[in-house]
Amino acid sequence: MSLNKKSVDDFSAKGKRVLVRCDFNVPLKNGEITDETRIVAALPTIKKLMNDGGKVILCSHLGKVKEGPNEKESLAPVAKRLSEKLGKEVKFIPDYTVTGEAATKAVEAMNEGDVILLQNTRFRMEEETKPAKAGEKFAEELAALCDDYVCDAFGSSHRAHASVSVVTKYVRAKGGNCAVGYLMQKEIDFLGNAVENPVRPFVAILGGAKVADKLNVIDNLLEKADTLIIGGGMAFTFLKAQGYEIGKSLVDDEKIDYCKEMMAKAEKLGKKLLLPIDTTVAAGFPDPIDGPVEVSVVSSNAIPADKEGLDIGPKTAELFADAVKSAKTVVWNGPMGVFENPTLAKGTLSVAQALADASATTIIGGGDSAAAVNQMGLADKMSHISTGGGASLEFLEGKELPGVYAADNR
Repeated sequence: MSLNKKSVDDFSAKGKRVLVRCDFNVPLKNGEITDETRIVAALPTIKKLMNDGGKVILCSHLGKVKEGPNEKESLAPVAKRLSEKLGKEVKFIPDYTVTGEAATKAVEAMNEGDVILLQNTRFRMEEETKPAKAGEKFAEELAALCDDYVCDAFGSSHRAHASVSVVTKYVRAKGGNCAVGYLMQKEIDFLGNAVENPVRPFVAILGGAKVADKLNVIDNLLEKADTLIIGGGMAFTFLKAQGYEIGKSLVDDEKIDYCKEMMAKAEKLGKKLLLPIDTTVAAGFPDPIDGPVEVSVVSSNAIPADKEGLDIGPKTAELFADAVKSAKTVVWNGPMGVFENPTLAKGTLSVAQALADASATTIIGGGDSAAAVNQMGLADKMSHISTGGGASLEFLEGKELPGVYAADNR
C-alpha cells in the first residue's frame, strides 16, 4: 500500500465545499461528552480548511446504532462542543436521513469559512455497506454535497464504509480531490512507516488477553521487528507451548501449535522473541476488577496449579525495559496484565515508564495501551499515541486500510 497520500496541504479549499469524515465517536453520559480527545484531534484539519476559505461539511458516526436513529446517539452535543472550540457556530443538521433536503439547503447557504455537521452517518443503515452494494447510494448522496473529500477518521479507516472509502469513487469521478487530514497523516507517518520502514533496532511489544486476536500481528511483526516482546494474557499460551505449567492462567489451547510455529520462525529469522521469566499470580481474577487482591511472584516456568498469572513479574519488567533501552523505534500494543487493578498494573506501568525514558521513537498502538499511558500520566512522553485501536492493529498486521487506500496518491 502506498503511504504517500495527498493531504490537505496539497490543494486549496478556497470557495470549495469540502466533506470531512471525522471520528467523533465520543463517550456520552446523559447527553454530555465525557472525553473530548477525538474532537480536539480533529481541530487542526478543520481550522486549516476554514482558514483556506473552504465550506466545511463534517460527518461522523457515533456509537453502534443498533436500534435505528435515536436522540441518544445524535451528534448534536458534538456540534455544540465544536462551536465552543472553534469560536464559531457549527450549524448542526439534525435530519436522520443525513443527506436529505435540510443538508442540501444548508450546504447551498454556506459562505466561505462556514462549518456544518451532518447527523450520525450510522443513522443510515447503508453506511456500513452490508451487502457491499447497499452503500453506493448513500456514498453518492454524500459526494453530491461536496467538491472535495478529506478523511481524518483513522479510528474508522479499517472499515470500508460509505463515508470512509466508497464516497471517494464519486468525488473522484467529478474531478474532486480525495485527501487525508492531519490526524490521518500523523498515523500514516508514525504507525505505517514504523512497520514498513523503521529506524533500527525496532522493538515491538504485544500484550492483551488472547493470541487469537493478534495472530497476523505476531506473524507480520516477527518479519519486521528485530525484537518481539510478548506479555499479557497471550504470553501464557506461548509458555504452555514451551511445556511449562501455567496453572489457571488464560490460555488459547487451539493456538499452542501456532505459538510453537512462531517461536521456530523467530529462531529461523534470527529474531529475539522475549517472553516473561517471572509472573505475578493470584488465587483468581479480582472481583471487582479493581478490588484488593493477594499476589505473589513465581518463576514463569513453574506457576502453581491453583494460581492464575495476572501480570508480569519484576525480573520480566527489567528484561523488557533493557530491550527498549537500545531501540530506535518501539511500537507497543496491549497491556502486560490486568492494568485496571492497581496491584496488577505494575508490569504495564514499568513498560510505559521504559518507553517514556527511551530515546527511541515510541508509538502506542491505541486501545488499552493508550488508556494505560494516559491513566499513568505518561502520554506527553510518547512520540505518538494512535487514535484507533482496531485500525492500529490492522496497520501492524500489514493490512491495507480502506480509508487510507482510498485517498489519492501524491
